[in-house]
Amino acid sequence: MKKRILLLAGGQSGEHEVSLMSARSVLNALPRDQFDVTPVVISKQGRWLPPTETQRALETGQAQAGGDLVLHRAASAEGYDAVFPLLHGPMGEDGTVQGLLTLAGIPFVGSGVLGSAASMDKVMTKQVLASIGIPQVPWALAVRREWQRDPAAVRERVEALGYPVFVKPANLGSSVGISKVKDGAGLDAALDLAFSLDRRVIVEAMTRHKPREVEVGILGNDTPIASPVGELSFDADFYDYETKYTEGQAQMHIPARLPAEVAEQIRDLALRAFRALDCAGLARVDFFYVAETGEVLLNEVNTMPGFTTTSMYPKLFEAAGLTYSELVTRLIQLALEER
Repeated sequence: MKKRILLLAGGQSGEHEVSLMSARSVLNALPRDQFDVTPVVISKQGRWLPPTETQRALETGQAQAGGDLVLHRAASAEGYDAVFPLLHGPMGEDGTVQGLLTLAGIPFVGSGVLGSAASMDKVMTKQVLASIGIPQVPWALAVRREWQRDPAAVRERVEALGYPVFVKPANLGSSVGISKVKDGAGLDAALDLAFSLDRRVIVEAMTRHKPREVEVGILGNDTPIASPVGELSFDADFYDYETKYTEGQAQMHIPARLPAEVAEQIRDLALRAFRALDCAGLARVDFFYVAETGEVLLNEVNTMPGFTTTSMYPKLFEAAGLTYSELVTRLIQLALEER
């Protein structure tokens, strides 16, 4: 008997369009002899769109306003065997939708409330991983109210890290709102931008040498496995939004061109992070590798990474021998096992 799957896509974050692209790929890949899949697009206003508008959004890559409020339509998830919340960023990857589905008692793909929320919040991620000794770049937290009331204290804390630094909203994904600040002259504008997007901001020190950006995929629940390590190369100063989503701006190398012992260290650290953050189903764990010093530094954990057929996460497991169709099928099986 076919499993009935509800595929949620779109959402209220800046990665709305990326989610729609991911959803089209998953819809085409799920075996029709095993699954009966119903897509529902969530608009940028948080409305669940009816079938005709959902189909139009998937075809055009843009969702129109309208539809029903999420709490009114949540009941529509009843009767499904599992939900695939293919939502990136805030209001989708951060535990909000996961909490709603948990309350409804419906199995879903990916991490639960704790794993999703802790991994989405860059500050919480760093605190959890520091507690188990996983190496990271030096960083500092700033809060919007403090920036408004005592900007000198915030500047002092940042300057203690040493320039240049990266200024990031704590709870936004996909390189949104991130600035590279080379000296004190650019700090205020970078902080103002980040605080316009989030009340908490993280400031990270740069490594002394330009690091290589490497990533590893994790698949599983309580006994997860790690993919081969992949590497991103690009000419931009850092992996910003434009570089990430403009075709041809970045190149993937799978497997990464790393010493075998370094690749194994990265895979081990990724698995430790996955377990420490109580993740489930899937995650892509991103690292910096500083070749000159041999340092491996964990950057962030993504619990619902980009999922088009050309995205890094599926490509990593393709290198491990899993086709795209096999991968999405396995993710639904993991959701049903977990819950």
